[in-house]
Amino acid sequence: MTSIILLSVFGILNLFLGFLRSNKVLLPGAMLLLLAVFGANYADWNVVHAPYFNNMLVVNNYTVAFTGIVLLTTILLLPFSRSYVTDGEPNLAEYYALLLFSLVGAIMMMGYDHLLMLFVGIEILSISMYVLAGSRKRDSRSNEAALKYFLMGAFATGILLFGIALLYGATGKFVLSELATAIASPANASLQPMLYIGILMMIIGIGFKVSAAPFHFWTPDVYEGTPTFFTAFMSTVVKTAGFAAFLKLLAVALPGAQGFWMPTIQAMCALTLLLGNVGAAVQTSPKRMLAYSSVSHAGYLLIGLVASKGALQGESASAIFFYSLAYSIATVAAFGVLKLVNEHRLQDGYAGLNGLGKTNPLLAFVMTVAMLSLAGIPLTGGFLGKLFLLIAAVGQGYIGLVVFAVIMSMVGLYYYLRPIIAMYMQPVPADATPVPVDGIQTATLVVLALLTIVLGIVPGFMSGLL
Repeated sequence: MTSIILLSVFGILNLFLGFLRSNKVLLPGAMLLLLAVFGANYADWNVVHAPYFNNMLVVNNYTVAFTGIVLLTTILLLPFSRSYVTDGEPNLAEYYALLLFSLVGAIMMMGYDHLLMLFVGIEILSISMYVLAGSRKRDSRSNEAALKYFLMGAFATGILLFGIALLYGATGKFVLSELATAIASPANASLQPMLYIGILMMIIGIGFKVSAAPFHFWTPDVYEGTPTFFTAFMSTVVKTAGFAAFLKLLAVALPGAQGFWMPTIQAMCALTLLLGNVGAAVQTSPKRMLAYSSVSHAGYLLIGLVASKGALQGESASAIFFYSLAYSIATVAAFGVLKLVNEHRLQDGYAGLNGLGKTNPLLAFVMTVAMLSLAGIPLTGGFLGKLFLLIAAVGQGYIGLVVFAVIMSMVGLYYYLRPIIAMYMQPVPADATPVPVDGIQTATLVVLALLTIVLGIVPGFMSGLL
């Protein structure tokens, strides 16, 4: 609750900082504000709070842990908005304010205990993203991305809200624990068709938000057209909040309907892994590749939902948390390097990365670590994230799904190695010069690479958070 209040106040304060007509104070100001919120968030660790807003929002260790991921991700992402400062972007204060407000929505999605609070959180997060996707107003691709995201997001939100209405019609409840009790009651057996349709529509609505197949078709076009800085935010914060909300819905409200939703989630998982990895393998643009990569990682996180079997704590929930953290750090690193390179080099596709290992060894090293982590190579956080998810699934008897996920990971090696080959094995373009990187960006890149490696070597310091 403290985090929500601070982010809301700081978002408004950030708008007033825009009146200074100087972007120089906005970036350090936003980072300091987020560091303050990060500290206030963990002050709530192991603190027992009464539910807020008439039992609509709860703050517990689950909320605090996932909130920590989205706050840390945003802090590490902000230095890559440096070009907006140096170029004198006139709307920078509004961009930062929208990011802060979207974090409010993300926290609501992770702390909700009432279906209407889930809906409010999704809308606060989504509306901010619609605006940021079209922030490059004179770019037709950015306008197209915003329009596609808005239209498809509106339909998905409508489906989600219709699902909530059907769940309420079948049970008369909005609070998650009361929903679980009502679903398990024999008196409501005659209302199962309405209940099941409502559950299916909610799965569709949230599946859109996390880019799960077959509701992922918006992802490549929207990610490609959206400015890279906001694409990185979209592919990490939105996905983490979406899966935290998804797990909570299935584990707290719908364990009694597991026989219905489990086959649906399993089918979505397999389809997401297939379409995400195969789609990424045929891309010629690193940004579109990372978009399909985001889809494939939604598939791995869906394995955690399958293995959880309706439990909010335990091996599967911890694996989802660890994977979300490792994925977010590696994705911020990859998009951060891509943004710096694209600002300086004009070549399209993977050619923009050619020879980066010679002109900018640090950028190439960080990109390599990020690609290896996303591919699940040992000694990186991504490897242990996948390993924990697969171990949890094996423990629940989903051997076939695990084998399929391993095969898809092998497909992933192909497209994750392409940027590495371009950086180290392709000649430096004749007109290439070193990509300029300032001090704070250099420090952030080093931190991102170190965090990825530390998570892959010493994951124990993250144990016990869920």
